[in-house]
Amino acid sequence: MHMCVTDLREIVFVIQSQSNSYHVRQAERRREDLLQQTQSLTQPPPLVLFLHSLTDNEGDWSILPLLPYFSLSFGKNSSWLVFLEEETKVKVTKLLQILRKFDRRKEWFLGKPLHDEESTIIHHYAFAENPSIFKYPDFSAAWALSFPLVDRFTCFCFNYLLQVALYIWENGQGPRLTGVPELCTESEASQAAQHCATTLSNLSPLCGDPVKKEEIFVAVKTCKKFHNERVPVVKKTWERDASLLEYYSDHADPTIPTIDLGVPNTERGHCGKTFAIMKRYVSEAVPKTSWLLVVDDDTLISLPRLQMLLSCYDPSEPVCLGERYGYGLGQGGYSYITGGGGMVFSRTAVMKLLASGCKCYSDDAPDDMVLGMCFNALGLPVTHSPLFHQARPEDYSREFLNHQVPISFHKHWNIDPIAVFNRWLKDGLTSEIPQKFMKSTKEEL
Repeated sequence: MHMCVTDLREIVFVIQSQSNSYHVRQAERRREDLLQQTQSLTQPPPLVLFLHSLTDNEGDWSILPLLPYFSLSFGKNSSWLVFLEEETKVKVTKLLQILRKFDRRKEWFLGKPLHDEESTIIHHYAFAENPSIFKYPDFSAAWALSFPLVDRFTCFCFNYLLQVALYIWENGQGPRLTGVPELCTESEASQAAQHCATTLSNLSPLCGDPVKKEEIFVAVKTCKKFHNERVPVVKKTWERDASLLEYYSDHADPTIPTIDLGVPNTERGHCGKTFAIMKRYVSEAVPKTSWLLVVDDDTLISLPRLQMLLSCYDPSEPVCLGERYGYGLGQGGYSYITGGGGMVFSRTAVMKLLASGCKCYSDDAPDDMVLGMCFNALGLPVTHSPLFHQARPEDYSREFLNHQVPISFHKHWNIDPIAVFNRWLKDGLTSEIPQKFMKSTKEEL
C-alpha cells in the first residue's frame, strides 16, 4: 500500500528565523500566511515553528543538531519536516500535492537542486574532479525531510548548503537530494511561478525610505603594499556612493588619503586594526552616524543596495549584519560575520562591544571571529543576510545568485574586479533594481 501524507498535521513547518526584531516580524508574517491558507482546507492547522526560538542565537546553522529533538517530539505523529526561509511563500495546497507523491515510510530529502560549476573555496573544493555531480538544496525554495530520514540523525552541525547535503548523503549510505520542480525561487508576481508550490516574496528588501548615505560611516582596511593595486579599484567603483569614508593603513599616504592608526600591518587577522577602527568610530574624530561598515580593500559592494537593506533594521538595537558563518556550533561555538563580504554594525552594537572590555588576544587574530566571540559572550546575536558574499560570483551556484540582488562580493583573484562590479553591483536607488538584475542574469544563464 502506498503511504502518503493526507493531513496537514503530518507536516511540521520550520521557519528559518532569526532573533533580530525585523526578522521576527518577517517570520510572524510567514506563519500567519501559512495558517490563513489552512483555514480554507477544513483541516486542523499544521505546527509552525520558529528556528530562532529553538536555538541559542545560532539560527540557520543549528538545523542539524535539532533533528533528534524533532524526531523525539514529533516523529510519532508527523511525516515531514519542511524548512523555509522568512521570504519563502508557500502555496499549501500545492505543497500537499507534492508530498502525496512520496511514500512517507521511506527516507526522502527534497528540494530545489543546486550544483557548483567548478570546485570552490566556499565548499572546500568538494568533488573537485566533477563538482556538478553533487546536488544540494537552495534553502530559499524550501526543502523537506521525511521523518524516517530524520529519525536516524545524530547530533551534528554544519553551516552551509552543500554540507547539509553531504551529511544527509553520508558517503552514499543516505539519500541524495531529490529535485522537486515545484519548489521554486521565482518572484511570487512572476508568470513563471504559476506551477510553483514555493516562491519568493521579496528579492531586494526595502522597509521604507533607504537609509541616508550620511548615516553610514565606511571604513576600508588596507596596507601600503595594496595602495596602488586595490585602492584604485575602490575609487573607480563604489567609493563615489559613500558620503563618509576613510582608508586605514599601516602607512599614511596623503594622495589617497590613508590614516595610520598606529597598528602594524599583519599578514592575516587584522583584529588590532578593526578594534582601533571601532574606537575611532565612537570618538569625536569622525562624524556621528547610526551605522558602521567595515570592509577589506578587495571587497566589492553596492552602497545603494546596502542603504535599502538597512531600512529594515533599527540602529537603536545592537545589530551585527553580514554573511554569517559558524565555528563549533552545537558544541559551545559561536556565529560570526565574515569580514571579506563586509561587516555592518549599528552604533549601539559598537558601543556595547567596546564597553564590555572584550578585545583582541593579538593584533593578527582573525577580527571577524574575535568579534563573533565577543558578541556571543554578550548574548548579542549576529544577523545573517545572504546578499553579502565572502567570495567571488563564480564561487557560487548561478541558480543561487539568480534570485538575489547581491550587496557584496570579495576577492580580486583571477577576475577583473571592475568588470565584476559593473556586472553584478552597479546601479542606482530605484525600484527597478530587482527586475533589471533578474533580466540580465537570466539572459547570461
